[in-house]
Amino acid sequence: MRAMILAAGRGERLRPLTDRLPKLLIEVGGKALIEHHLGKLAGAGFREIVINLSHLGEKIESAVGNGERFGLDIEYSHEPEGALETGGGIFQVLERMGPGPFAVVNGDIFTDYPLSRLRAVKCERAHLVLVPNPEHNPGGDFCLEGARIRNRGEGMGTFSGIAVYHPRMFEGSAPGRYSVVPLLRAAIDAHIVTGEWHRGIWSDVGTPERLEQLRTKKLQEPL
Repeated sequence: MRAMILAAGRGERLRPLTDRLPKLLIEVGGKALIEHHLGKLAGAGFREIVINLSHLGEKIESAVGNGERFGLDIEYSHEPEGALETGGGIFQVLERMGPGPFAVVNGDIFTDYPLSRLRAVKCERAHLVLVPNPEHNPGGDFCLEGARIRNRGEGMGTFSGIAVYHPRMFEGSAPGRYSVVPLLRAAIDAHIVTGEWHRGIWSDVGTPERLEQLRTKKLQEPL
């Protein structure tokens, strides 16, 4: 199974820090966010990784290189200024991801979710990892009934930014700038999206406040 790290975002809410530093090179516990992801993907048995790039992407490419030091084979997908969002970004690399399911991880999260679980996922369209709702998303995004994701229901959870997609998920899509969420919601309405809960460590590093909270917490815990 191949994997993709979404790394093209501008990081508007983290400005001015992200005016000169791409969000995924922000350090937590002495390592850049993207280094945490790459180390965990390698440890989970992934070998072929695609990283999409836009804002200051050359700095990420320079820092990570071809992935050899992580035991990985890394390719890059360059996107125009403003990036292609999640749906357009994934669609652009679809041919590189192979004919079967592939994993996608948002680069701006920090988590102890065991990525090796993703390698065993067999899905019709998509498989999502949900987490308990954080303070900044109290209403949640989706709910899980049995093994199936629902758009609304009891016990709403937040989409962690960790997923497995089958190429069929993007049938009928076209190149462009768009979110994957409308595609997901349509597939969920068709009852063909599975999911699971992760109740361990998870943080969306989206604002200076959340970044500082994560850094403070992690200084007290092993990374």
